[in-house]
Amino acid sequence: MDVEIVGRMLSTLPADDDHPYRTGPWRPQTTEWRADDLRVVQGEIPTDLDGVYLRNTENPLHPAVRNYHPFDGDGMVHVVGFRDGSAFYRNRFVRTDGLLAEADAGGAQWAGVSEMPSWSPREDGWGARERMKDASSTDIVVHRGTALTSFYLCGDLYRVDPFTAETRGKETWGGGFPLDWGVSAHPKADERTGELLFFNYGKQAPYMHYGVVDADNALSHYIDVPLPGPRLPHDMAFTENYAILNDFPLFWDPSLLGQGVHAPRWHRDVPSRFAVIPRRGRTEDIRWFEAESTFVLHFTNAYEDGDEIVLDGFFQGDPEPQDNGMGTKWQRAFRYLALDRMQTRLHRWRLNLTNGQVREEQLTDSITEFGMINGARAGQPYRYAWAATGEPGWFLFDGLVRHDLHTGAEERLRFGDGIYGSETAMAPRVGSTGEDDGYLVTLVTDMNADASFCLVLDAARVADGPVCTLELPERISSGTHSTWADGRELRRWHTADTAAAAIGL
Repeated sequence: MDVEIVGRMLSTLPADDDHPYRTGPWRPQTTEWRADDLRVVQGEIPTDLDGVYLRNTENPLHPAVRNYHPFDGDGMVHVVGFRDGSAFYRNRFVRTDGLLAEADAGGAQWAGVSEMPSWSPREDGWGARERMKDASSTDIVVHRGTALTSFYLCGDLYRVDPFTAETRGKETWGGGFPLDWGVSAHPKADERTGELLFFNYGKQAPYMHYGVVDADNALSHYIDVPLPGPRLPHDMAFTENYAILNDFPLFWDPSLLGQGVHAPRWHRDVPSRFAVIPRRGRTEDIRWFEAESTFVLHFTNAYEDGDEIVLDGFFQGDPEPQDNGMGTKWQRAFRYLALDRMQTRLHRWRLNLTNGQVREEQLTDSITEFGMINGARAGQPYRYAWAATGEPGWFLFDGLVRHDLHTGAEERLRFGDGIYGSETAMAPRVGSTGEDDGYLVTLVTDMNADASFCLVLDAARVADGPVCTLELPERISSGTHSTWADGRELRRWHTADTAAAAIGL
């Protein structure tokens, strides 16, 4: 392995830090690496694995103003590129305005998710809540060959080179970017049309917007989506002809907002609502469907089936887990991040466009979340979803499950004690012919070996374990969202002698 340190960021975190989401598996990094010809510690790199795995996650550099939340950390993008049976690794901080301002100040300048906005040393800021740092540390998608990082509570989209992970500035969409509202955590790239679909939300009427960026990277559609008040939508879905947004009954307590307190509450007597919008529809074209009260962080997919829209996502049986007195103070403080406490299960809603009725069903008893699919099936009928299992009581992924949505069969892999993974991207093999004809790629943090690895698995035979295991140059922080970019989508990828050489073009 050819390794070089290419950068470091100054951290002011205390040496005796005891916060579980800044230590142990979540210990942040300060070093940025270039590593070519990654060392294979098990198996062989498939020669028909061609493209780039990208992962974004929170990586804090400074103590919080008062109370650190795991979603407050600065964005760091990890890249593992595969071509011709070899692999390389890069990692870089996302150079957001907030990160650079705090680097200059030497400490936190904005209050985080679990803090009062009035605690922010600065008056400005970003996000639907306002007076927050846009850490751009939530998701990462690829549109038109460029990676885009996003923020949990709406913010800018930062352009990131999918080879080097270097920040290339903010996305502008030719001057059409909605600077006053930003973009939500999970914009959706449609591989079939080349479009990027998104929404945003805030505390001012109409409380939500929906937009479409076309294949030429221009904001071509943007409409109001009126809601009854401020909401906290996190994800969306789309089909061939429709976009599906949501209004879930987990939102800031209206009685406290006037006091500047942003306390999410589950209003269990209020139904969930889904907005179905023609992809280029008007505000007056929106149709609302009511369903059982819940909250959904992530959807896996949606598609059209006759007069119905089929929507799949992770239904939370308990969006607001109560303190049961069990576990450590940290487990009690962050109980709403543990999959087992929220009771997240794959669920299906059928929205009938003819009679307006909703039918819903639980698809599995298994508790999973952070589901991924073959990107070519997005918005289309599909069969397989690959999702994470959680360490009981903690915000950590200890394995994955392959859900067969046709038969209900499940295939599992547990990483092992003390080993925690990231969201698992599905990478179709070169010339693939089937939905599960390809590989799963994920990064793991191994506390036993004090090391991190990239795992490649056969998507059709998850339980067989890794096809190959690649060593990374440093133990990385546990993480969440990821994506896969096929080599065919990437400029320069096949114009150089090697994948590593393409980085320098």
